Amino acid sequence: MSLDAGNHPVIDTHCHLDFAEFDAERDQLITRCREAGVVRMVTISTRVKKFDQVSALAETHPEVFCSVGTHPHNAAEELDVTTEDLVRLARHPRCVAIGEAGLDYFYDHAPRDAQATGFRRHIAAARQTGLPLVIHSRDADEDMINILEDETGKGSFPFILHCFSSGAELAAAGVRLGGYISFSGILTFKKSEDLRDIARSVPRERLLVETDAPYLAPTPYRGKRNEPSYVVNTARVLAETIGADEAELRDLTTANALRAFSKMPPL
Repeated sequence: MSLDAGNHPVIDTHCHLDFAEFDAERDQLITRCREAGVVRMVTISTRVKKFDQVSALAETHPEVFCSVGTHPHNAAEELDVTTEDLVRLARHPRCVAIGEAGLDYFYDHAPRDAQATGFRRHIAAARQTGLPLVIHSRDADEDMINILEDETGKGSFPFILHCFSSGAELAAAGVRLGGYISFSGILTFKKSEDLRDIARSVPRERLLVETDAPYLAPTPYRGKRNEPSYVVNTARVLAETIGADEAELRDLTTANALRAFSKMPPL
């Protein structure tokens, strides 16, 4: 593995810097990112009604960009949020994505019909804006594939299957429909060999890395609070998994992120 990987920047494509776990040390956290070579972070919206908080972080820190959207857990709370609302808020100069939205049948915190309704509104916003839809999918592979295929039939839209931990069929459908597959610290866990097999099947130009911080810290930090600087650990394992040099993997995923988040300016 290259010892020069530190000279190759990395982008954490999914974190939650607005969460309370970071209240005491956001500035220090971003300093640690710089030291680790993590040059950009996308802090992801989970409630449209809190978009002001998310966008303020992106306005304050030049390394930070943001999204606008409603997490499926909160879908029932924000059924009043329209596609037009999402499109309007996405005009914010630091907003580079729609979401996260999708389907979560593991927790079922919101009724499934509410999740699907919100998800389709987010898809429409991604189609209208050209911004990538950050998709949350858990234990919902069949319905996710059906909705993605149905909506793509109405007109293509960019999307990212974030924190991918689903089955090979969803990964293949995501790639076939033009999406990106983003891997989190789950990829580094000892028992994630099936997920590493899926990662090997994804075309290199569709691979992304993320933390989903403060959740899912990669090995060797598993069980602790995650933070964006730890994305380098996931990048290292992804490089090993697909047989790439670590520096090459960093360059690859950074180029992919800049292509996926097309509103983000070049480095």
